[in-house]
Amino acid sequence: MPRGPRVQPRLDLAVPGLPRHHRRRGRRRRRLEDRRGAAEGAGAPVARRRRSRAAPRRHGRTARDRRLGPRADRGGAGVTTRRELLLSLAGAGGAAALCRGPFAGALLAQDVPSRASEVKVEEGGLAPRPARWFRKLPEEWVQCGLCPNECRISEAERGTCGVRENRKGSLYTLVHSRPCSVALDPIEKKPFFHVLPGASALSLATPGCNLECKGCQNWEIAQARPEQVRTATLTPDEAAELSRARGAPVIACTYTEPVVFGEYVHDIAVSARRKGVKTVVVSNGYVKEEPLRDLASVLAAYKVDLKGFRADFYRSHTGGELKHVLDTLRRLAKLGTWTEIVNLVIPTLNDSVAEVRDLARFVRDEVGREVPLHFTRFHPAYRLTNLPSTPVATLERARDVALGEGLAFVYLGNVPGHPGESTYCPGCRKLLLRRVGMATVENRLVRGACPDCGRKVPGIWS
Repeated sequence: MPRGPRVQPRLDLAVPGLPRHHRRRGRRRRRLEDRRGAAEGAGAPVARRRRSRAAPRRHGRTARDRRLGPRADRGGAGVTTRRELLLSLAGAGGAAALCRGPFAGALLAQDVPSRASEVKVEEGGLAPRPARWFRKLPEEWVQCGLCPNECRISEAERGTCGVRENRKGSLYTLVHSRPCSVALDPIEKKPFFHVLPGASALSLATPGCNLECKGCQNWEIAQARPEQVRTATLTPDEAAELSRARGAPVIACTYTEPVVFGEYVHDIAVSARRKGVKTVVVSNGYVKEEPLRDLASVLAAYKVDLKGFRADFYRSHTGGELKHVLDTLRRLAKLGTWTEIVNLVIPTLNDSVAEVRDLARFVRDEVGREVPLHFTRFHPAYRLTNLPSTPVATLERARDVALGEGLAFVYLGNVPGHPGESTYCPGCRKLLLRRVGMATVENRLVRGACPDCGRKVPGIWS
């Protein structure tokens, strides 16, 4: 997953009463009460919680237990004040307004004129709205149908993601129109290499994720609850308006997990399409068929993080099941949604030649040999700080294996300046798009085709 915009945690930026770093603070119950008090003091309605006996278990813990463990130990990291938000862009224009904090690049008065006086950054705010994709159960229980976790949630409880809550027998999303991160990024950062090369993407995220990857690059917000981070109010119409004002033809829902704020993603995509702006998502692919179809119908492209190709690795590393992500990739292929796949290569965990070969064969046979596959370099983060960064030679070997299995477009990521970042014609092998890091510095495509041999290159080029 691409890293979101961050600033160094500072005491004066932290939400009062919330822990600022990933650290233990005594017994679990004490931590819960501390956070309740802090959220209530900040004006956020926090329901008293009781244990969901039927909540789905993962690694011997309920969804509630997981939130009270690592998810609950982080708050206030990477946040910014409203004053810093506005000052960070004062006098900046267009693409010059790049991120200096979670909200940099967004919400200037001239960008959102209809609600300029109402735009504000809040601490621990919730924005409950009726959710889609769930069914009601007896005794005011509900079952979420958004992702394969299929959380059964009792009154006042939340699902595994921490952002979907049962209120009197109905499911609510708590993060609609409340992003915790907004920035202007190059589309190559997502990474999308076959979508509008060189374009800027208005990138946004809300807190929450339905998996818990040990090497998560954005754990400060992906593993946080809404009460633990500062958010801004940005409606779908405002997001589309802001994207156009910034000269960004794409809105990217990214950084955390867009599936858990699926209603917001859907509404953004609908509003953006009316204004001629495309919407893409950067996702772990952990989603059920119905919401996937609903989202794919309004999205321009879908990037899936395929964490590995072994079921035991998926369970131990993410808490999820590999088969559900493979089903998502198969469905996207049938739906005809433009898809790119990223595999974060982690030393000793998912970097064997056999695993890479099996992954490449799956992509070739069941998704498409011309679907771009990105092998990206791992850097120590979150719970995998004991591992080294991926050797470049390991990435090069993975690329050679995938190309040898017949894939047409195989890339390397997080290795700026490497030839494996660039696109070459599968027909004549001539250079078509030269990339350096997160920038496309040369584009030789002519109407989506090689200028030398005429071979069509699949993608979204206009």
